[in-house]
Amino acid sequence: MNPADRAPAATRHAVTSAATARRHVGALLREHGREGDTSPDAVIDLLLVVSELVTNAIRHGGGLAGFDATVTDAGVRLAVRDNSDVAPVHAYGTGEIPRTHRLNGYGWPLIIRLSRGLTIERCPEGGKTIRVFVPLI
Repeated sequence: MNPADRAPAATRHAVTSAATARRHVGALLREHGREGDTSPDAVIDLLLVVSELVTNAIRHGGGLAGFDATVTDAGVRLAVRDNSDVAPVHAYGTGEIPRTHRLNGYGWPLIIRLSRGLTIERCPEGGKTIRVFVPLI
Protein backbone atom coordinates (compact mmCIF):
# COMPACT_ATOMS: atom_id res chain seq x y z
CA MET A 1 0.00 0.00 0.00
CA ASN A 2 1.23 3.47 -0.88
CA PRO A 3 1.94 5.50 2.34
CA ALA A 4 -0.12 8.38 0.91
CA ASP A 5 -3.15 6.07 0.83
CA ARG A 6 -2.86 5.60 4.62
CA ALA A 7 -2.78 9.35 5.26
CA PRO A 8 -6.01 11.05 6.34
CA ALA A 9 -8.04 11.99 3.27
CA ALA A 10 -7.66 15.72 3.95
CA THR A 11 -3.87 15.51 3.72
CA ARG A 12 -3.89 13.70 0.37
CA HIS A 13 -4.91 16.76 -1.61
CA ALA A 14 -2.35 19.50 -2.24
CA VAL A 15 -4.44 22.63 -2.73
CA THR A 16 -3.24 24.34 -5.90
CA SER A 17 -6.54 25.13 -7.63
CA ALA A 18 -10.24 25.59 -6.97
CA ALA A 19 -10.81 21.94 -7.89
CA THR A 20 -8.23 20.61 -5.43
CA ALA A 21 -9.57 22.95 -2.73
CA ARG A 22 -13.08 21.56 -3.25
CA ARG A 23 -11.76 17.99 -3.05
CA HIS A 24 -9.85 18.85 0.14
CA VAL A 25 -12.95 20.32 1.79
CA GLY A 26 -15.08 17.37 0.65
CA ALA A 27 -12.55 15.00 2.23
CA LEU A 28 -12.65 17.01 5.48
CA LEU A 29 -16.46 16.76 5.58
CA ARG A 30 -16.26 12.99 5.10
CA GLU A 31 -13.55 12.62 7.77
CA HIS A 32 -15.67 14.53 10.28
CA GLY A 33 -18.84 12.62 9.40
CA ARG A 34 -20.51 15.81 8.20
CA GLU A 35 -21.28 14.79 4.64
CA GLY A 36 -24.42 12.82 5.50
CA ASP A 37 -25.87 15.14 8.14
CA THR A 38 -25.49 18.36 6.13
CA SER A 39 -28.03 19.54 3.58
CA PRO A 40 -26.87 19.27 -0.03
CA ASP A 41 -27.60 22.99 -0.52
CA ALA A 42 -25.29 23.91 2.38
CA VAL A 43 -22.49 21.80 0.90
CA ILE A 44 -23.01 23.41 -2.52
CA ASP A 45 -22.83 26.86 -0.90
CA LEU A 46 -19.63 25.90 0.93
CA LEU A 47 -17.97 24.57 -2.23
CA LEU A 48 -19.00 27.69 -4.15
CA VAL A 49 -17.33 29.91 -1.52
CA VAL A 50 -14.22 27.71 -1.62
CA SER A 51 -14.09 28.00 -5.42
CA GLU A 52 -14.57 31.76 -5.45
CA LEU A 53 -11.96 32.45 -2.76
CA VAL A 54 -9.30 30.25 -4.38
CA THR A 55 -10.06 31.48 -7.90
CA ASN A 56 -9.83 35.10 -6.72
CA ALA A 57 -6.46 34.41 -5.08
CA ILE A 58 -5.15 32.91 -8.32
CA ARG A 59 -6.67 35.45 -10.75
CA HIS A 60 -6.50 38.68 -8.75
CA GLY A 61 -4.19 38.04 -5.78
CA GLY A 62 -0.93 37.16 -7.45
CA GLY A 63 -1.34 33.44 -6.82
CA LEU A 64 -2.54 31.08 -4.11
CA ALA A 65 -0.08 31.12 -1.19
CA GLY A 66 -2.05 29.09 1.35
CA PHE A 67 -5.34 27.35 2.05
CA ASP A 68 -6.80 26.08 5.29
CA ALA A 69 -10.21 24.66 6.15
CA THR A 70 -11.42 23.71 9.62
CA VAL A 71 -14.66 21.85 10.25
CA THR A 72 -16.63 22.95 13.34
CA ASP A 73 -19.98 21.84 14.74
CA ALA A 74 -21.72 24.72 12.95
CA GLY A 75 -19.80 24.93 9.67
CA VAL A 76 -16.40 25.37 8.08
CA ARG A 77 -13.81 28.08 8.66
CA LEU A 78 -11.78 28.94 5.57
CA ALA A 79 -8.52 30.87 5.28
CA VAL A 80 -7.14 31.65 1.84
CA ARG A 81 -3.82 33.43 1.48
CA ASP A 82 -2.57 35.15 -1.65
CA ASN A 83 0.42 37.25 -2.66
CA SER A 84 -1.27 40.65 -3.02
CA ASP A 85 -1.64 43.31 -0.34
CA VAL A 86 -4.67 44.77 -2.12
CA ALA A 87 -8.10 44.04 -0.61
CA PRO A 88 -10.91 43.34 -3.07
CA VAL A 89 -12.86 46.51 -3.88
CA HIS A 90 -16.22 45.06 -2.84
CA ALA A 91 -14.95 42.89 0.01
CA TYR A 92 -17.16 44.49 2.63
CA GLY A 93 -20.06 45.29 0.32
CA THR A 94 -23.71 44.44 0.69
CA GLY A 95 -23.65 41.26 -1.35
CA GLU A 96 -25.80 42.83 -4.03
CA ILE A 97 -25.37 41.13 -7.40
CA PRO A 98 -24.16 43.58 -10.10
CA ARG A 99 -26.86 44.73 -12.51
CA THR A 100 -24.53 44.54 -15.49
CA HIS A 101 -22.22 41.70 -16.39
CA ARG A 102 -18.64 42.67 -17.19
CA LEU A 103 -17.10 39.17 -17.29
CA ASN A 104 -16.58 39.19 -13.53
CA GLY A 105 -17.95 40.75 -10.37
CA TYR A 106 -20.27 38.02 -9.12
CA GLY A 107 -17.82 36.22 -6.83
CA TRP A 108 -17.60 38.69 -3.97
CA PRO A 109 -21.36 39.17 -3.66
CA LEU A 110 -21.73 35.39 -3.46
CA ILE A 111 -18.99 35.11 -0.82
CA ILE A 112 -20.64 37.88 1.21
CA ARG A 113 -24.09 36.28 0.96
CA LEU A 114 -23.02 32.71 1.76
CA SER A 115 -20.43 33.26 4.49
CA ARG A 116 -20.12 35.03 7.82
CA GLY A 117 -17.33 36.86 9.63
CA LEU A 118 -15.35 37.97 6.60
CA THR A 119 -11.95 39.39 7.57
CA ILE A 120 -8.93 40.40 5.54
CA GLU A 121 -5.56 40.35 7.28
CA ARG A 122 -2.38 41.68 5.74
CA CYS A 123 0.53 39.31 6.24
CA PRO A 124 3.84 40.70 7.60
CA GLU A 125 5.74 38.91 4.85
CA GLY A 126 3.43 40.31 2.16
CA GLY A 127 0.11 39.28 0.78
CA LYS A 128 -3.10 38.82 2.70
CA THR A 129 -5.28 36.15 4.24
CA ILE A 130 -9.03 36.20 3.72
CA ARG A 131 -10.98 34.36 6.41
CA VAL A 132 -14.65 33.43 6.35
CA PHE A 133 -17.00 31.06 8.13
CA VAL A 134 -19.53 29.12 6.06
CA PRO A 135 -22.43 27.76 8.13
CA LEU A 136 -23.62 24.21 7.49
CA ILE A 137 -26.70 24.26 9.69
